[in-house]
Amino acid sequence: MTDPVPPPVDPASARSPRHIGVLVFDDVEELDAVGPWEVLSYWTLHHPEDGWAVSCFSRDGAPVRAAKGLTLGAHNSFETMPPLDVLVHPGGQGTRTLMRDPDHLAWVRGQRGSVRLMTSVCTGALVYAAAGLLTGPAGHHALGVPGPSHRAGPVDRRATRRAVRRRQRRRHQRRRQRRHRHGTAPGCPARRHGARPRGPPSDPVRPATTHLSAEP
Repeated sequence: MTDPVPPPVDPASARSPRHIGVLVFDDVEELDAVGPWEVLSYWTLHHPEDGWAVSCFSRDGAPVRAAKGLTLGAHNSFETMPPLDVLVHPGGQGTRTLMRDPDHLAWVRGQRGSVRLMTSVCTGALVYAAAGLLTGPAGHHALGVPGPSHRAGPVDRRATRRAVRRRQRRRHQRRRQRRHRHGTAPGCPARRHGARPRGPPSDPVRPATTHLSAEP
């Protein structure tokens, strides 16, 4: 009698899952943290065969109060969180404090050596810039920071100007393509697809008229 042959082991399920960490902090923007969490947690829960896990963490593992008053819990602290493969740094009013916090900036710089992908949402990019991790333009919402004096870090202004010019050229090309597609003359607003033309038709059909006269 031979021993039963064990079922084959899927290598993807045998190894420990790779980990995504979403940072939460006081005055974090709710959407910046909860939005990525909802998408990533749905993926990791419904597709465990992909081998990923996601959790939220704060500096000390305690709950934080977000910008609009929502209390967000944390699964881990900086000390107890598992090794990260992806770090998501949200934005919000709290980034103004973190940009000037030397301990937080030192922690961010320390993650660069071990985290494969460091990404951010909105003004979270400015924390990376303040930590000296960015060498190009940092993209964020135009209303996120009031002035250029708040933009810290070695951002190449020439690269920023080139990026702005590229966006302007692409916008101009798309506008010209829409005009060409809809047959509008230069300088005239492009007509929306499916919109009814304004003004009378080129060959109007006159409705039949009936003339009534009184009998003498």
